[in-house]
Amino acid sequence: MKKKYIIYLLMIVATGFFTACSDKLDIDPDGRISIDEVFTDRYETMGYLNSCYSHCPGPYMDRASVCDEAEDGDDNTSGSRYTAWYTGAVDASSFAGYSVDGSPWTGLYQGIRKCNVFLDKLETSDVYDSEDEKQCWSAEAHTLRALYYLQLIKRYGGVPIFDKPFAIDHDFSADKKSTFSDVVEFILADCDSALMAPDTENGFHWEVYNNEYAKMNPAIVYAIKSEAVTYAASTLWSDGKYSWEDATKINGKALSECLSHGYELFKNEPVDNSAQNAYALYFITNSNDQRSIDKETIYQCGGQMAVWKYAGLPTTEGMDKSGPCPTQDLVDCYEMAATGESPITGYSDANHVNPIINASSGYDPANPYEGRDPRFYASIYYNGAPINLVAGDSRDDTYELTVGSGQVNMATVTSIDDYIELVATGGDPYLSTSGLTENLNNPPSIILKFEYKSSTGCPGPQIFYGAPANAWSGSKQETIHDIPVTTDWATYTANISATAGSAGWGSQGDNLRFDFTNAAVAGRVLDIKNMRIEVISDGTLRTVQSYVGGDDGISQTNRTHTHTGYYQRKFNNWQSSESTNGDGAIRLFRLAELYMNFAESAYQSNGTDEKITIGSGISMSARDAVNAIRERAGMPDFPAGLSSEDFQKKYRNERRVEFAFEDHRFFDVRRWNILKETDKFVTGMEITKENDSFNYTRFKFDDRNCYSDKWLRYPIDQSEVDKVLNATGVNWQNIGW
Repeated sequence: MKKKYIIYLLMIVATGFFTACSDKLDIDPDGRISIDEVFTDRYETMGYLNSCYSHCPGPYMDRASVCDEAEDGDDNTSGSRYTAWYTGAVDASSFAGYSVDGSPWTGLYQGIRKCNVFLDKLETSDVYDSEDEKQCWSAEAHTLRALYYLQLIKRYGGVPIFDKPFAIDHDFSADKKSTFSDVVEFILADCDSALMAPDTENGFHWEVYNNEYAKMNPAIVYAIKSEAVTYAASTLWSDGKYSWEDATKINGKALSECLSHGYELFKNEPVDNSAQNAYALYFITNSNDQRSIDKETIYQCGGQMAVWKYAGLPTTEGMDKSGPCPTQDLVDCYEMAATGESPITGYSDANHVNPIINASSGYDPANPYEGRDPRFYASIYYNGAPINLVAGDSRDDTYELTVGSGQVNMATVTSIDDYIELVATGGDPYLSTSGLTENLNNPPSIILKFEYKSSTGCPGPQIFYGAPANAWSGSKQETIHDIPVTTDWATYTANISATAGSAGWGSQGDNLRFDFTNAAVAGRVLDIKNMRIEVISDGTLRTVQSYVGGDDGISQTNRTHTHTGYYQRKFNNWQSSESTNGDGAIRLFRLAELYMNFAESAYQSNGTDEKITIGSGISMSARDAVNAIRERAGMPDFPAGLSSEDFQKKYRNERRVEFAFEDHRFFDVRRWNILKETDKFVTGMEITKENDSFNYTRFKFDDRNCYSDKWLRYPIDQSEVDKVLNATGVNWQNIGW
């Protein structure tokens, strides 16, 4: 018996959900005090709750390459995850190295373990300021635990449920995997517990106050409930426990609650040519604005991406690879804007290279990219697509900026001959420049330049964009590249076009706040002179040349060129560059998903056109919900009276288009159990130029070997499976792995 106890203890310390969870084994992050002592101190307790937040895998554009959205530019690079994935050279032991999010099993269970410890210890702690605060903390932990279980079942299917910290004598041999629907039941219960907390400033509130970005809130709770029940009613996971009627009730409540608390679809039209349309602008807009502009984002788990670099055009300086290259299959899904009809109704061959053209749609095969859904132009770079959006006049203008001398925020500014010396006296040293003497008039590029010397170097300088009528705003700032050490005068150049453009900066009187280092120490020294803004444009409009031999031409061997004939545009700010990244981030949850989840359940429970009262005085049908999404996109409504079969086909296509490159398609084709129909192979478009015309030839990539039933679920880490097998005698590995 003693030997058995020792084996279990080793498993507890070493692995995923077999992680230290007893009072004796848990210590706080600094390793100096016990877990009980943590919960006798208010700030230690808050710190422990903060540590519960860091375990959700963030969505990323690379997942598009392991479903039918994209063929990756690294598809023939030896040892790449895409080479292994497409050929099926992946097993349970190697999966973590080839999956786009590794193997999150261990990390998610670590997060669950922390939530369990927090909830358990909070019951007997008295360090909170008020009962509202205690209930808020509890709600946050319940929400995080529900979120982590949702991320687990999306990937692995049924998993074991643990709702308490492990005791030192926990009997692991009695543990078992719960069914998918049982875990959903647990998730919904956690969410309902969170929603019991009071909606007050110190409680679990809908409002976003200062320094609360990414904090759990009721909207996230409802988004978790909506996604969990929609998945539970779907083909792959449905076992009768959750019907589409159940899903419609929960989805309707989630949608109505968010709508009644100020969430809206983002409809802000871009100004100053910052983006093609509202849909494009949404994905390059900073969601950290206390819902002042972006009222659609519910939870952004992933960070800012660098599409320009890792899914870039080869003509973009500093790009690394072409990344997820959109497939012809995805391009075919974008309907015609004028008619709302699909241009392609199917294929007359098994390889999908001979499309069946829908003559009534308005599609012209000789001009295949004209008149498409506006989301197409926001999401995909195609041959002939404008890159810089605005040509403008040929310009080479310089606008001088000056700074005063004396004491400014955490810095001393001294005028010496023809330059000024900046010396940091503490953390966050900054100074403000003079305002622009005239309007920049929306140039395609804005360059900040100055000459400098520095004996210390200045890491992490920042620019804040100010206007006379506005206070400084965290949504109008960016970090530019480091200022290196140099004893000779050198020129510093930063392309600030992307953020300046999205901030609407460039009018007469607008100025900059220049934070010359983010190092929170005194003593950083910077000498600068001739600070100015340069506006340079050759007056030409750049377009994508993805045809054979073009500057961005298709290639099957070069990882920096498209392999499909297309490049990803979604999340890419056309003004992003090596010195300034203005690209966006994927939202884990946004309001559009709640609309779509409701539509999916409602058409199956109540038909396509029946209006359903969902709460807060709101009634809508499945068709109404989809049409809300299409109206924002600038697309015609779904026609009334569609059969359930026809609605499903258009709905699934709509979901594919709306959520392209957002992590959804990978999971959708699995829960619908259509992986064998969608992921066996993908196609591309080879374009050749003949004088001033183009010829379009579809082609098929080699079959992929990642579409059989085993690919419906992640494998559980083989090391975890082996330990469970030794402890319980049961093999928990998912089918096929």
